Amino acid sequence: MADDRPAEERIAADLRAQIIDGLIPPGAQLESIPSTAARLGVSTASVQHALARLRAEGFIVSHRGKGVFARREGMTTVDVAAYYNPASRGITYTLLDVAEVEAPRHVAEALGEERAILRHRRTDRAGEPVELTWSYYPASLAAGTPLAGRARIKGGAPRVLADLGYPQRRFVDRVAVRAPTTEEAEKLGIPRGVPVIRQFRVVYSDGDRPVEVSVIVKPGHRFEVQYAQEIPESERRRPV
Repeated sequence: MADDRPAEERIAADLRAQIIDGLIPPGAQLESIPSTAARLGVSTASVQHALARLRAEGFIVSHRGKGVFARREGMTTVDVAAYYNPASRGITYTLLDVAEVEAPRHVAEALGEERAILRHRRTDRAGEPVELTWSYYPASLAAGTPLAGRARIKGGAPRVLADLGYPQRRFVDRVAVRAPTTEEAEKLGIPRGVPVIRQFRVVYSDGDRPVEVSVIVKPGHRFEVQYAQEIPESERRRPV
């Protein structure tokens, strides 16, 4: 199937992929607009529109009289096995809302009950918003506990749940890519046309009791999600 996107979209997509993959290293200078147009057989206007899109998305920067350069920071890798480490990454959290709510249907199905304590927060890195999280806890467990209050919780939700007799034992993530909602675009400062990475995380305690469901949203042009899994010995020896 032929790629029928406008030339500027195809150019932006190719350059975006090269920057994300590191084929254009952080801080590297891109070839000139006339050279790019000649190489691809397109108009200089198409290249200019493509670069304008990448500039708005934060993939490139322009320096008058010097040229166009890939952004200096590469993609931030998020291991699904852990949240950010505030001590090592300069991460801060802003609590946006705490309330007892009727959980959205997909959350209620995962939690196994309809009422939940919601803790909604924004994560900033170096003063820049990078993540929104909606964490839901079963009201039958969390009502009347620090999870239902607005005070900062020392040790976080894992400590409270452990004190209640429900230590976190494992979690399952479902990851999707979609367009941001208006709230997400505004609170995270997401440029037009940039998708978000959405993680739907269910945390389980002993006996596979679900004790937390989190919806985690990150801008798709800044993050990549990492998975790591040991390969069983039987699989390593399987013939190909």
